[in-house]
Amino acid sequence: MITGNEFYTVMCAMAPLYFAMFVAYGSVKWWKIFTPTQCSGINRFVSVFAVPVLSFHFISQNNPYKMDTMFILADTLSKIFVFVLLSLWAFFFKSGGLDWLITLFSIATLPNTLVMGIPLLQAMYGDYTKNVMVQLVVLQCIIWYTLLLFLFELRAARLLIRAEFPGQAAGSIAKIQVDDDVISLDGVDPLRTETETDVNGRIRLRIRRSISSVPDSVMSSSFCLTPRASNLSNAEIFSVNTPNRFFNGGGGSGTLQFYNGSNEIMFCNGDLGGFGFTRPGFGASPRRLSGYASSDAYSLQPTPRASNFNELDVNGNGTPVWMKSPAAGRIFRQSSPKMMWESGQRHAAKDINVPEKEISFRDALKAAPQTTAAGGAASMEEGAAGKDATPVAAIGKQEMPSATVMVRLILTVVGRKLSRNPNTYSSLLGLVWSLISFKWNIPMPNIVDFSIKIISDAGLGMAMFSLGLFMALQPKMIPCGAKKATMGMLIRFISGPLFMAGASLLVGLRGSRLHAAIVQAALPQGIVPFVFAREYNLHPDLLSTLVIFGMIVSLPVTILYYVLLGL
Repeated sequence: MITGNEFYTVMCAMAPLYFAMFVAYGSVKWWKIFTPTQCSGINRFVSVFAVPVLSFHFISQNNPYKMDTMFILADTLSKIFVFVLLSLWAFFFKSGGLDWLITLFSIATLPNTLVMGIPLLQAMYGDYTKNVMVQLVVLQCIIWYTLLLFLFELRAARLLIRAEFPGQAAGSIAKIQVDDDVISLDGVDPLRTETETDVNGRIRLRIRRSISSVPDSVMSSSFCLTPRASNLSNAEIFSVNTPNRFFNGGGGSGTLQFYNGSNEIMFCNGDLGGFGFTRPGFGASPRRLSGYASSDAYSLQPTPRASNFNELDVNGNGTPVWMKSPAAGRIFRQSSPKMMWESGQRHAAKDINVPEKEISFRDALKAAPQTTAAGGAASMEEGAAGKDATPVAAIGKQEMPSATVMVRLILTVVGRKLSRNPNTYSSLLGLVWSLISFKWNIPMPNIVDFSIKIISDAGLGMAMFSLGLFMALQPKMIPCGAKKATMGMLIRFISGPLFMAGASLLVGLRGSRLHAAIVQAALPQGIVPFVFAREYNLHPDLLSTLVIFGMIVSLPVTILYYVLLGL
């Protein structure tokens, strides 16, 4: 039976955390102390310094040679049960899929153990649960978050392949090379692909950043970044990447014009080899040939070059103004792709772009609707192609590269992503130091210990403060809608504890350890899964709701579990 003193101890541990969260919420929502830009800076400090140092502090002080193997085994089994069941559902049922497998696995098995679990469980069941929670944090950072990132990158890679190689073409991909500056396939940075085909029909795919990686033999497949000088008086010939403020009008012919007074110079959309002069009320003047070829007009050379246009002084001031003809359409890139050579064959590079706009893989399916196994047009994932996607003709069953090729691709980008995550280093360094320290009884030097402690002491409060800022910046408390929010809450606070209880009973946990395992599974939603969901654009509204609303609901829910289990 829970006594009043025990209940008060729990509230003393939790009240300061919620106090920091609600102060942050009020400072943005009501008192207008922080701007969104300032909130971004605070969140950056928390993610780069406060939370990693807090993780290192807890992990380095935990004895890895005295791990609660039964508790850890129960937690691992519960996650494996959930993952296997969701995998079977995704494979055998049409309502399933990789998207919901990732989201539901995150909701059911990955709670906020570091920030909420350690202080709450320590207040409820004693100091030994602090060490157990730290051990679970280590496993989350090293194993489960890595698995989650692997699944997100797998989804992104499938979207890439389906968008660029619909149908059976992807089955011929024998190698995928990723440039060093490509960190992830999450769609944050626009990417482009280049393909080479050998004499046996095998495809070698190269993935590059569309902005920073310019092709080696630059021809006309990329935009100019600088204006080009011309011998037109006081004028410059702008590239097709000239800002839209120079072009007004619409249409579809692709003809470019500029006017100055009553004169008009019109450039054709084809080879740009001919042009004509027109004056309102008069006929067109004879055409003249120009020395510009299509590759010249779209060249990436940054240096000024001469023009064979004669000097024009149309109305005395000699300053023509570029405009888009009312009949003109968008400026389309000239199709003169970079060519690559292999085994005597010539192959074109392929850009993941639409005219005038680079697209990322998160919305690539809007440009390339997918096909189902039955051959009908459909989105690969829910909402990927949008409700207004236009059906396309069936192109056959979608194939994928071999498992070896896909695994090598995903491991490459996952390794790069983890190498840039401060929590990866803090967890590994904390684990290495604890192995050394507790093996040979080597204490941490005081100057290092106190330096870490001063930041880690603020880390817990700053993490909750950051959550409060995040809540205040959201336009809605429940952005995903009541139905999805209810489903997520049931999975988070009921299904998760039930799976944990079953796994704990299976391995033989009893008493307070069983109670601690169940309450730990009922903690609010973890922050890292939400960060991944937002980066990869996979149900971020649902994860956002569980982070925001779950923090409010979790306190009475965990206390209810605590009281019921103590009866």
